[in-house]
Amino acid sequence: MSQLAGLPFFKMNGIGNEIIVLDLRGTGAAVSPADARAIHRDPALAYDQLMALSEPRSAGTEAFMTIYNNDGSLSGSCGNGTRCVAWALMRNGARTLTLETSAGLLACERVGDIRFRIDMGAPRLDWREIPLSHAVPDPSAVTIAEAGDLGPFAAVNMGNPHAVFFVDDVANLDLARIGAALETHSIFPERANISLAQICAPQDGRDTILLRVWERGAGVTRACGSAACATLVAAAITGRTGRAANVDLPGGRLVIEWRMSDDHVLMTGDVELEFEGRLDPKLFS
Repeated sequence: MSQLAGLPFFKMNGIGNEIIVLDLRGTGAAVSPADARAIHRDPALAYDQLMALSEPRSAGTEAFMTIYNNDGSLSGSCGNGTRCVAWALMRNGARTLTLETSAGLLACERVGDIRFRIDMGAPRLDWREIPLSHAVPDPSAVTIAEAGDLGPFAAVNMGNPHAVFFVDDVANLDLARIGAALETHSIFPERANISLAQICAPQDGRDTILLRVWERGAGVTRACGSAACATLVAAAITGRTGRAANVDLPGGRLVIEWRMSDDHVLMTGDVELEFEGRLDPKLFS
């Protein structure tokens, strides 16, 4: 029987990005890839990412956060899930906290009842850090034959590797086919999130980007916070936008800012609690 049987969970979403939060601090329990897949198989608990919290490893942090995709693989970053975790841990009235992941520290700030800002850190733009399988002349304009008419992509690591294609009309492209074909391309040794981005007219005084995302290990998703961050960075580097923009995903809007003072990317958006409960032991039979 799984160590998770009977433990409490939150089922949440960050602008449509379906999230499970498990606070395992003090339980001694850990999530296995098989556990992650078993939870996702329950239609009521189907998720994009599962956020598992364990004891803090570094001074000044609230918890160490391990992120699972619904196929049981690990993810280095999930901005929408991190906002959900921030909500779960700030119910005591706290306004700020710091979480630790395999990709580094994430500073979280409550800016409204259900609205949170996450410091996602600095983007990694060198081909080795993204990573790509070989050196390229310009990581912001990488060409692969398999992309066809999509043209070049911009490669950015925001805790996860991302490939961002700028297109004229995201609605008329088959993201499921494109994402499935390119996620595992040989140029991505750790696979990659595949994004289709369309630059739109400014709104609310900000540049605006329409974004659709295929997440590695999860597939087409209604929202992806790290992809939104990677897309803003890619748009700014290539001169398509400034260093702040609205990023509109099927699940809603994120506000992304690439701060000049320290090179960090800030993501702001809402979260929603759908329901909470305890994990049924039958899930793991």
